[in-house]
Amino acid sequence: MDGLRFHCLPGCTRCCTQKGFVYLTEDDIQRAAAFLNLAPAEFERRFVYRTRRLRRLRMKRQCPFLLADGCSIHPAKPTQCRLFPFWPELVEDRKNWRRVSRYCPGIGTGRLIQIGTAVDRASEMKTAYPELY
Repeated sequence: MDGLRFHCLPGCTRCCTQKGFVYLTEDDIQRAAAFLNLAPAEFERRFVYRTRRLRRLRMKRQCPFLLADGCSIHPAKPTQCRLFPFWPELVEDRKNWRRVSRYCPGIGTGRLIQIGTAVDRASEMKTAYPELY
């Protein structure tokens, strides 16, 4: 595989409506709290579920920041969201990349992203969430 094509399509929120969790780093919490003019402790009390090893957004049916027209905290969105679809499990496995393309219309569009660049971006996930990798 020489590279991957991906371009996030304005108005698309399909990645945000998939089953799963949105994991958070401490930096994600700080950034989102500042964006919402909340103290980090208040942001965490309202929006974060914490285990001994991981932090994730509290989500009943969907992300609490997802609106009809997109992410309400887009400039401060979590690392996991910012990097999608450049996650190790997608970039490193062509079958997984194709599977996700079924719901992500941006996969396969846009300019060619060299595989080395895609792998570098995916490695940010491993750095941000070592507990998951």
